[in-house]
Amino acid sequence: MAAPSCGAPGVWIRGTGPRSGSLFTLVSKAFCSTAAATSPLNAQRLAERLRAQQREQETKKPEPTNPIQRRVQELVRFTGQLQRVHPNVLAKALSRGILHQDKDLVVISKPYGLPVHGGPGVQLCFSDVLPILAKILNGHKAEPLHLCHRLDKETTGVMVLAWEKDVAHQVQEMFRTRQVTKKYWAVTVRVPMPSAGVVDIPILEKEVQGQKQHHKMTLSPSYRMDSGKMVKVRTNRSAHVAVTQYKVLSSTLSSALVELQPVTGVKHQLRVHLSFGLDCPVLGDHKYSDWNRLAPQKLPVGILKKLGLKQSKARHIPLHLHARQLMLPALGSRKEELHLVCRLPRFFAHSLHRLGLEMPNQDQNGDFEAGHLRAQ
Repeated sequence: MAAPSCGAPGVWIRGTGPRSGSLFTLVSKAFCSTAAATSPLNAQRLAERLRAQQREQETKKPEPTNPIQRRVQELVRFTGQLQRVHPNVLAKALSRGILHQDKDLVVISKPYGLPVHGGPGVQLCFSDVLPILAKILNGHKAEPLHLCHRLDKETTGVMVLAWEKDVAHQVQEMFRTRQVTKKYWAVTVRVPMPSAGVVDIPILEKEVQGQKQHHKMTLSPSYRMDSGKMVKVRTNRSAHVAVTQYKVLSSTLSSALVELQPVTGVKHQLRVHLSFGLDCPVLGDHKYSDWNRLAPQKLPVGILKKLGLKQSKARHIPLHLHARQLMLPALGSRKEELHLVCRLPRFFAHSLHRLGLEMPNQDQNGDFEAGHLRAQ
């Protein structure tokens, strides 16, 4: 391979695959232009030029004509933008999604794709913006807000914060002692049978052996079948009691809108009970749709056709799990129960429409973006 024909020092870029040529061309052009300039570019200016050229190339990509594919592309961009946005901008967006505010609590709608806590690869999380959000809501001298519970990164819906640490501890204790009633909505692949019931199967975390070793939550049943008879087995000490009530709100031959009420609060409980207990994984759950693999969810042809997607694009489908309702007992000076309802994000409502699933009447206008939801 020959070096670029310019006066700049030789820069060698090695790569494989069809994209390596374009990458070489992009970088070699930048260095050639550097040599031709009367004054050398410093590293920062060169990096800015490279980023500008990359953005220009991205804008030239044709927009998909299918509205669902456009929506999937928007969600992919939205999730990436959440990790690049300035904390002040994110806090301002969250402040527009306030569901309830009083002297003790602030309740907001959590957007899709925003992690609650930091971790490997997380550049920005919900916890990072709590001090800024407090100042937006209560002035520059406001103390940071405190988390009362958590939601998974991909889960949308009701999120409770407290102004004071002791109030946050009180609410956390309500969650721990199961005084808080929580209701979630999920779109499932296939229809749970029976249409209403209780899943009471303990859950534990296990390592999955395979090409990529990883950990998942899974079921740890207390009974097994032996020669046609149900036999009680010894309980695994690592297993957690997990109980979920569920009810099908609407269904077609291949999908359903399900209301879920977790009685306990085990990690990934709803996703595990739906996928491994009822054989009806949540739409967009790329972790628990298959026990042995970490791979994009394999969807029936009927669902793909209704969504207007190919299986190769299924990896972009977001998790359709929404924290719909929360009922908090009386707290402090508030003597009555606090009933909070969070409307659906737009992608969730659009999927319901495409799949032919009906919403209860009060949600027919559930066309609000995640991060811009409000209580009904």
